[in-house]
Amino acid sequence: MNKKILLVDDEKGIISMMKNYFEMANYQVYVAYDGKEALDKIACQPDIILLDINMPGMDGLTICQHIRAHITCPILFLTARIETSDKIKGFSVGADDYIVKPFDLDELGARVKAHLRREARKQNQSTLRFFGEMSVDYSKREITISQNPVTLSKKEFDILELLSMNTGQVFDRERIYEQVWGLEGDGNSDTIMEHVRKIRAKFATYSLHNYIETVWGVGYKWNG
Repeated sequence: MNKKILLVDDEKGIISMMKNYFEMANYQVYVAYDGKEALDKIACQPDIILLDINMPGMDGLTICQHIRAHITCPILFLTARIETSDKIKGFSVGADDYIVKPFDLDELGARVKAHLRREARKQNQSTLRFFGEMSVDYSKREITISQNPVTLSKKEFDILELLSMNTGQVFDRERIYEQVWGLEGDGNSDTIMEHVRKIRAKFATYSLHNYIETVWGVGYKWNG
């Protein structure tokens, strides 16, 4: 089945260019020209979303923040912004990558394929693991502690997956960032600290066990 891609941009010329390119590459293409239309088109359950940041009304950051808790597919921001602070903000609300305008269509296509390959590898993992009172279903991306469901964001689960699938191995923040956001990520590894803090807070609701252990001066490791 052809992969579904949602293109969101208020510039009709850019939408038309991308739509023609991805349809030629056998994608099933959906388009939206503003935030409201983008939220409506989420019902098509896209495999990947290309989302412009600078749109009137509801901008891309707001859209991403609104939908990220409900979808797990990659979200790639299209933007003319190149400030590090903007990128960090984008990653913090759930973006997976940045594509800076103007962009080369073939490079854009290659990045889309890379993200879809990464998602396919994750979906092929059907591992269920138990860590004391916690169970992790990696294929369903579901976590329970003492039978209580724990809801993590996409990136939070990706961090948990990396650490818990490599029990006892120490990962520094830079390596976690590289593994979770990919080599194309261009943000700041300090965001890892904030994600780990949020994961720990969610776990603490149901357990006193410290599942993510800080190795001072080095990084983090899974303490299952």
